[in-house]
Amino acid sequence: MTLQFVYNGQDFVTEAQRSSGNGLAPEPSNFDLTIQAGWSDRMNRGLFRYHLDDLQTRIMPGPHGYVAQLNIQRGLQRRKPEEILSIKQEFNANQFNFNKIDPEEVIFEMTKVVEGRKEKGQLHERWRVVVLVNVSPLEFGHCLFVQEPSCCLPQVLTSFSIQVGIESVLLSSDPGFRVGFNSLGAFASVNHLHLHGYYLNHELQIESVPVKLLVPEKGFYRLLDFPAGFLFYTESECVVKVARAICQVTDFLVESNTAHNLFLTRGSPPSDQIQDEKDHCSRKGVRIAVWPRTSCFGAKDESAFNVALCELAGHLPFKNKKDYELSTEKDVKDVIERYLLPEAEFHTLEQHLTRHLTDL
Repeated sequence: MTLQFVYNGQDFVTEAQRSSGNGLAPEPSNFDLTIQAGWSDRMNRGLFRYHLDDLQTRIMPGPHGYVAQLNIQRGLQRRKPEEILSIKQEFNANQFNFNKIDPEEVIFEMTKVVEGRKEKGQLHERWRVVVLVNVSPLEFGHCLFVQEPSCCLPQVLTSFSIQVGIESVLLSSDPGFRVGFNSLGAFASVNHLHLHGYYLNHELQIESVPVKLLVPEKGFYRLLDFPAGFLFYTESECVVKVARAICQVTDFLVESNTAHNLFLTRGSPPSDQIQDEKDHCSRKGVRIAVWPRTSCFGAKDESAFNVALCELAGHLPFKNKKDYELSTEKDVKDVIERYLLPEAEFHTLEQHLTRHLTDL
Protein backbone atom coordinates (compact mmCIF):
# COMPACT_ATOMS: atom_id res chain seq x y z
CA MET A 1 0.00 0.00 0.00
CA THR A 2 1.37 3.42 -1.00
CA LEU A 3 2.60 5.62 1.85
CA GLN A 4 0.41 8.71 2.36
CA PHE A 5 2.03 12.03 3.27
CA VAL A 6 -0.66 14.38 4.62
CA TYR A 7 0.24 17.96 5.49
CA ASN A 8 -1.20 21.40 6.16
CA GLY A 9 0.11 24.95 6.43
CA GLN A 10 1.39 24.39 9.95
CA ASP A 11 3.97 21.96 8.55
CA PHE A 12 5.73 24.69 6.57
CA VAL A 13 9.19 25.58 7.87
CA THR A 14 9.17 29.36 8.20
CA GLU A 15 12.51 30.05 9.89
CA ALA A 16 15.03 28.43 7.55
CA GLN A 17 18.48 30.03 7.40
CA ARG A 18 21.40 29.69 5.03
CA SER A 19 24.45 29.04 7.22
CA SER A 20 27.14 31.72 7.01
CA GLY A 21 29.79 29.02 7.25
CA ASN A 22 29.91 27.85 10.85
CA GLY A 23 26.28 26.90 11.51
CA LEU A 24 25.01 23.40 12.11
CA ALA A 25 22.96 21.55 9.49
CA PRO A 26 19.21 22.06 10.03
CA GLU A 27 17.16 19.36 11.72
CA PRO A 28 15.41 17.45 8.88
CA SER A 29 11.68 18.02 8.64
CA ASN A 30 9.21 15.14 8.41
CA PHE A 31 9.03 15.83 4.66
CA ASP A 32 12.83 15.57 4.33
CA LEU A 33 12.96 12.36 6.37
CA THR A 34 10.21 10.76 4.27
CA ILE A 35 11.82 11.61 0.92
CA GLN A 36 15.35 10.76 2.00
CA ALA A 37 14.44 7.44 3.62
CA GLY A 38 12.28 6.37 0.66
CA TRP A 39 14.85 7.46 -1.89
CA SER A 40 17.74 5.70 -0.09
CA ASP A 41 15.65 2.54 0.25
CA ARG A 42 15.02 2.41 -3.53
CA MET A 43 18.69 3.08 -4.22
CA ASN A 44 19.74 0.24 -1.93
CA ARG A 45 17.22 -2.07 -3.61
CA GLY A 46 18.69 -1.39 -7.05
CA LEU A 47 15.68 0.35 -8.61
CA PHE A 48 17.82 3.07 -10.21
CA ARG A 49 19.62 2.88 -13.56
CA TYR A 50 22.93 3.44 -11.74
CA HIS A 51 24.23 3.77 -8.19
CA LEU A 52 24.77 7.40 -7.22
CA ASP A 53 27.68 7.98 -4.86
CA ASP A 54 28.87 11.37 -3.63
CA LEU A 55 29.49 13.34 -6.79
CA GLN A 56 32.84 14.96 -7.54
CA THR A 57 32.14 18.68 -7.13
CA ARG A 58 34.03 21.92 -7.67
CA ILE A 59 33.04 25.57 -7.39
CA MET A 60 34.16 27.34 -10.56
CA PRO A 61 36.27 30.47 -10.09
CA GLY A 62 34.40 33.62 -11.05
CA PRO A 63 31.61 35.92 -9.84
CA HIS A 64 28.79 33.46 -10.66
CA GLY A 65 30.15 30.71 -8.38
CA TYR A 66 28.90 27.90 -10.64
CA VAL A 67 28.60 24.53 -8.90
CA ALA A 68 30.08 21.94 -11.27
CA GLN A 69 29.51 18.22 -10.69
CA LEU A 70 30.72 15.18 -12.60
CA ASN A 71 27.80 12.82 -13.37
CA ILE A 72 28.91 10.63 -16.27
CA GLN A 73 26.40 7.86 -15.58
CA ARG A 74 23.35 10.09 -16.09
CA GLY A 75 24.57 11.11 -19.52
CA LEU A 76 25.13 7.49 -20.52
CA GLN A 77 22.27 5.59 -18.91
CA ARG A 78 19.24 7.88 -18.66
CA ARG A 79 16.14 6.90 -20.63
CA LYS A 80 16.08 8.17 -24.23
CA PRO A 81 13.95 11.35 -24.23
CA GLU A 82 10.61 11.39 -26.02
CA GLU A 83 10.68 13.13 -29.40
CA ILE A 84 9.24 16.59 -28.82
CA LEU A 85 8.02 18.65 -31.78
CA SER A 86 5.94 21.37 -30.11
CA ILE A 87 5.61 23.20 -26.80
CA LYS A 88 1.89 22.38 -26.97
CA GLN A 89 2.34 18.71 -27.89
CA GLU A 90 -0.52 16.52 -26.69
CA PHE A 91 -0.02 13.66 -24.25
CA ASN A 92 0.60 10.38 -26.08
CA ALA A 93 -0.31 7.24 -24.11
CA ASN A 94 1.87 5.13 -26.43
CA GLN A 95 5.01 6.96 -25.32
CA PHE A 96 6.69 6.42 -21.96
CA ASN A 97 4.73 8.09 -19.16
CA PHE A 98 4.47 7.80 -15.40
CA ASN A 99 1.56 5.40 -15.55
CA LYS A 100 4.06 2.82 -16.89
CA ILE A 101 6.62 2.92 -14.09
CA ASP A 102 7.40 0.15 -11.63
CA PRO A 103 5.04 0.86 -8.65
CA GLU A 104 8.03 0.32 -6.35
CA GLU A 105 9.47 3.62 -7.63
CA VAL A 106 6.70 5.54 -5.83
CA ILE A 107 7.87 6.98 -2.49
CA PHE A 108 4.53 8.43 -1.32
CA GLU A 109 1.41 10.31 -2.32
CA MET A 110 1.00 13.91 -1.11
CA THR A 111 -2.31 15.25 0.13
CA LYS A 112 -2.96 18.61 1.72
CA VAL A 113 -5.52 19.16 4.45
CA VAL A 114 -7.74 22.07 3.48
CA GLU A 115 -8.21 24.56 6.28
CA GLY A 116 -11.51 26.31 6.87
CA ARG A 117 -13.76 23.51 5.63
CA LYS A 118 -16.91 22.69 7.59
CA GLU A 119 -15.74 19.17 8.23
CA LYS A 120 -12.61 19.46 10.28
CA GLY A 121 -9.71 17.62 8.69
CA GLN A 122 -11.44 17.12 5.35
CA LEU A 123 -8.85 16.29 2.71
CA HIS A 124 -8.28 18.22 -0.47
CA GLU A 125 -9.43 15.68 -3.08
CA ARG A 126 -9.06 17.87 -6.17
CA TRP A 127 -5.72 16.38 -7.22
CA ARG A 128 -3.43 13.61 -6.09
CA VAL A 129 0.32 14.21 -6.26
CA VAL A 130 2.53 11.15 -6.61
CA VAL A 131 6.18 11.48 -5.56
CA LEU A 132 8.50 8.95 -7.18
CA VAL A 133 12.23 8.49 -7.55
CA ASN A 134 13.96 9.69 -10.69
CA VAL A 135 15.75 6.51 -11.71
CA SER A 136 18.45 8.59 -13.47
CA PRO A 137 19.28 10.93 -10.59
CA LEU A 138 21.09 14.26 -10.81
CA GLU A 139 21.81 14.37 -7.10
CA PHE A 140 20.81 12.91 -3.74
CA GLY A 141 17.05 12.68 -3.25
CA HIS A 142 16.21 13.39 -6.91
CA CYS A 143 12.49 12.73 -7.21
CA LEU A 144 9.55 13.67 -9.43
CA PHE A 145 6.25 15.29 -8.42
CA VAL A 146 3.50 14.05 -10.74
CA GLN A 147 0.07 15.69 -10.57
CA GLU A 148 -2.67 13.02 -10.78
CA PRO A 149 -0.86 10.64 -13.20
CA SER A 150 -4.12 9.05 -14.37
CA CYS A 151 -5.27 12.41 -15.80
CA CYS A 152 -2.49 12.16 -18.41
CA LEU A 153 -1.74 15.88 -18.38
CA PRO A 154 0.90 17.11 -20.87
CA GLN A 155 4.03 18.92 -19.67
CA VAL A 156 2.34 22.31 -19.23
CA LEU A 157 2.30 23.89 -15.78
CA THR A 158 -0.95 24.35 -13.86
CA SER A 159 -1.50 26.70 -10.95
CA PHE A 160 -1.89 23.67 -8.71
CA SER A 161 1.39 22.04 -9.81
CA ILE A 162 3.23 25.32 -9.17
CA GLN A 163 1.60 25.52 -5.73
CA VAL A 164 2.74 21.97 -4.94
CA GLY A 165 6.29 22.86 -6.01
CA ILE A 166 6.39 25.92 -3.76
CA GLU A 167 4.85 24.07 -0.82
CA SER A 168 7.34 21.22 -1.19
CA VAL A 169 10.20 23.69 -0.76
CA LEU A 170 8.43 25.17 2.30
CA LEU A 171 7.93 21.68 3.78
CA SER A 172 11.69 21.12 3.74
CA SER A 173 13.91 22.57 6.46
CA ASP A 174 16.94 22.16 4.19
CA PRO A 175 17.82 25.29 2.15
CA GLY A 176 19.47 22.91 -0.31
CA PHE A 177 16.18 21.31 -1.41
CA ARG A 178 15.30 22.54 -4.91
CA VAL A 179 12.34 22.06 -7.25
CA GLY A 180 12.31 22.72 -10.98
CA PHE A 181 10.43 22.39 -14.24
CA ASN A 182 11.44 22.00 -17.88
CA SER A 183 8.81 22.81 -20.49
CA LEU A 184 8.59 20.99 -23.79
CA GLY A 185 11.29 22.46 -26.00
CA ALA A 186 13.38 23.22 -22.88
CA PHE A 187 14.80 19.71 -22.38
CA ALA A 188 11.74 18.07 -20.82
CA SER A 189 12.26 14.40 -21.64
CA VAL A 190 8.74 13.12 -20.81
CA ASN A 191 5.50 14.76 -21.96
CA HIS A 192 3.58 13.97 -18.77
CA LEU A 193 3.22 16.77 -16.20
CA HIS A 194 5.99 16.55 -13.60
CA LEU A 195 8.36 18.68 -11.54
CA HIS A 196 11.82 17.70 -10.32
CA GLY A 197 12.98 17.87 -6.71
CA TYR A 198 16.48 17.22 -5.35
CA TYR A 199 19.04 18.24 -2.73
CA LEU A 200 22.13 20.30 -3.54
CA ASN A 201 24.20 21.25 -0.52
CA HIS A 202 25.84 24.30 -2.10
CA GLU A 203 24.67 27.89 -2.19
CA LEU A 204 23.57 29.17 -5.60
CA GLN A 205 23.64 32.80 -6.67
CA ILE A 206 19.95 32.66 -7.65
CA GLU A 207 19.14 32.50 -3.92
CA SER A 208 20.09 36.15 -3.45
CA VAL A 209 20.74 37.80 -6.83
CA PRO A 210 19.38 41.39 -7.04
CA VAL A 211 16.16 42.00 -8.99
CA LYS A 212 14.12 44.87 -10.42
CA LEU A 213 10.41 45.14 -9.58
CA LEU A 214 8.22 45.19 -12.71
CA VAL A 215 4.62 44.65 -11.52
CA PRO A 216 4.21 45.31 -7.77
CA GLU A 217 0.66 43.92 -7.45
CA LYS A 218 1.81 40.58 -8.90
CA GLY A 219 5.23 40.45 -7.23
CA PHE A 220 6.84 40.16 -10.66
CA TYR A 221 10.56 40.95 -10.94
CA ARG A 222 13.34 40.81 -13.51
CA LEU A 223 16.68 39.25 -12.61
CA LEU A 224 19.52 41.78 -12.76
CA ASP A 225 22.23 39.27 -13.62
CA PHE A 226 22.97 36.57 -16.19
CA PRO A 227 21.04 34.59 -17.35
CA ALA A 228 18.17 36.98 -18.20
CA GLY A 229 14.92 35.90 -16.61
CA PHE A 230 12.12 36.75 -14.18
CA LEU A 231 11.53 36.13 -10.50
CA PHE A 232 8.67 35.71 -8.04
CA TYR A 233 8.98 35.38 -4.27
CA THR A 234 6.58 34.11 -1.62
CA GLU A 235 6.51 33.17 2.02
CA SER A 236 4.03 30.67 3.40
CA GLU A 237 1.01 33.01 3.60
CA CYS A 238 0.76 33.94 -0.10
CA VAL A 239 1.53 30.69 -1.94
CA VAL A 240 -1.80 30.34 -3.79
CA LYS A 241 -1.80 33.96 -4.98
CA VAL A 242 1.80 33.79 -6.22
CA ALA A 243 1.25 30.39 -7.87
CA ARG A 244 -1.61 31.90 -9.88
CA ALA A 245 0.55 34.84 -10.96
CA ILE A 246 3.35 32.50 -12.05
CA CYS A 247 0.85 30.43 -14.01
CA GLN A 248 -0.34 33.58 -15.78
CA VAL A 249 3.25 34.05 -16.97
CA THR A 250 3.79 30.42 -18.01
CA ASP A 251 0.40 30.31 -19.78
CA PHE A 252 1.47 33.41 -21.73
CA LEU A 253 4.75 31.72 -22.64
CA VAL A 254 2.97 28.56 -23.81
CA GLU A 255 0.51 30.56 -25.90
CA SER A 256 3.40 32.46 -27.50
CA ASN A 257 5.30 29.19 -28.15
CA THR A 258 8.16 30.23 -25.86
CA ALA A 259 10.01 27.38 -24.14
CA HIS A 260 10.85 27.97 -20.47
CA ASN A 261 12.49 26.58 -17.35
CA LEU A 262 11.59 27.22 -13.71
CA PHE A 263 13.72 26.83 -10.59
CA LEU A 264 12.28 27.02 -7.06
CA THR A 265 14.56 27.40 -4.07
CA ARG A 266 14.76 28.90 -0.61
CA GLY A 267 16.01 32.44 -1.06
CA SER A 268 16.32 35.87 0.46
CA PRO A 269 13.56 38.46 -0.02
CA PRO A 270 13.79 40.35 -3.34
CA SER A 271 15.99 43.43 -3.38
CA ASP A 272 17.54 45.63 -6.07
CA GLN A 273 20.87 45.78 -4.25
CA ILE A 274 23.41 43.61 -2.48
CA GLN A 275 21.98 42.69 0.94
CA ASP A 276 23.57 42.70 4.36
CA GLU A 277 24.52 39.35 5.88
CA LYS A 278 21.29 38.95 7.87
CA ASP A 279 19.01 39.45 4.84
CA HIS A 280 21.40 37.53 2.59
CA CYS A 281 21.20 34.47 4.86
CA SER A 282 17.42 34.65 5.43
CA ARG A 283 15.58 31.74 3.82
CA LYS A 284 12.04 32.26 5.14
CA GLY A 285 10.57 32.28 1.64
CA VAL A 286 10.85 30.74 -1.80
CA ARG A 287 12.29 32.33 -4.91
CA ILE A 288 10.80 31.13 -8.21
CA ALA A 289 12.94 31.93 -11.26
CA VAL A 290 11.36 31.76 -14.72
CA TRP A 291 13.67 31.69 -17.74
CA PRO A 292 12.15 32.04 -21.21
CA ARG A 293 14.54 30.56 -23.77
CA THR A 294 14.90 29.39 -27.34
CA SER A 295 13.06 26.16 -28.14
CA CYS A 296 15.19 23.07 -28.60
CA PHE A 297 13.55 20.21 -30.51
CA GLY A 298 15.15 16.94 -31.59
CA ALA A 299 18.56 15.61 -30.55
CA LYS A 300 20.62 18.72 -29.76
CA ASP A 301 22.59 17.55 -26.75
CA GLU A 302 25.65 19.55 -25.79
CA SER A 303 28.75 17.46 -25.12
CA ALA A 304 29.44 19.08 -21.73
CA PHE A 305 25.96 19.69 -20.27
CA ASN A 306 22.42 20.42 -21.42
CA VAL A 307 20.92 23.81 -20.58
CA ALA A 308 17.83 23.13 -18.49
CA LEU A 309 16.44 24.04 -15.06
CA CYS A 310 19.47 23.38 -12.89
CA GLU A 311 22.09 24.70 -15.32
CA LEU A 312 20.31 28.06 -15.62
CA ALA A 313 20.30 28.22 -11.81
CA GLY A 314 24.07 27.67 -11.66
CA HIS A 315 24.20 23.91 -10.97
CA LEU A 316 26.12 22.15 -13.75
CA PRO A 317 26.03 18.33 -14.00
CA PHE A 318 28.83 17.61 -16.49
CA LYS A 319 28.67 14.49 -18.67
CA ASN A 320 32.42 13.98 -19.14
CA LYS A 321 35.56 14.44 -17.08
CA LYS A 322 37.46 16.64 -19.56
CA ASP A 323 34.79 19.33 -19.71
CA TYR A 324 34.24 19.07 -15.96
CA GLU A 325 37.92 19.68 -15.21
CA LEU A 326 38.75 22.26 -17.90
CA SER A 327 35.61 24.36 -18.41
CA THR A 328 35.79 27.96 -17.22
CA GLU A 329 32.98 30.32 -16.23
CA LYS A 330 33.27 31.95 -19.66
CA ASP A 331 32.88 28.56 -21.36
CA VAL A 332 29.73 27.90 -19.34
CA LYS A 333 28.24 31.31 -20.13
CA ASP A 334 28.98 30.83 -23.83
CA VAL A 335 27.04 27.53 -23.85
CA ILE A 336 24.10 28.96 -21.87
CA GLU A 337 23.98 32.08 -24.07
CA ARG A 338 23.16 29.93 -27.11
CA TYR A 339 19.86 28.89 -25.50
CA LEU A 340 18.70 32.28 -24.21
CA LEU A 341 16.41 34.63 -26.11
CA PRO A 342 18.24 37.38 -28.02
CA GLU A 343 18.39 40.57 -25.96
CA ALA A 344 15.88 42.49 -28.11
CA GLU A 345 13.43 39.56 -28.08
CA PHE A 346 13.71 39.23 -24.29
CA HIS A 347 13.10 42.96 -23.85
CA THR A 348 9.97 42.79 -26.04
CA LEU A 349 8.73 39.77 -24.07
CA GLU A 350 9.33 41.65 -20.80
CA GLN A 351 7.17 44.53 -22.05
CA HIS A 352 4.37 42.19 -23.17
CA LEU A 353 4.40 40.26 -19.88
CA THR A 354 4.41 43.44 -17.81
CA ARG A 355 1.42 44.78 -19.75
CA HIS A 356 -0.33 41.41 -19.61
CA LEU A 357 0.04 41.07 -15.81
CA THR A 358 -0.93 44.69 -15.22
CA ASP A 359 -4.15 44.26 -17.23
CA LEU A 360 -5.27 41.06 -15.48
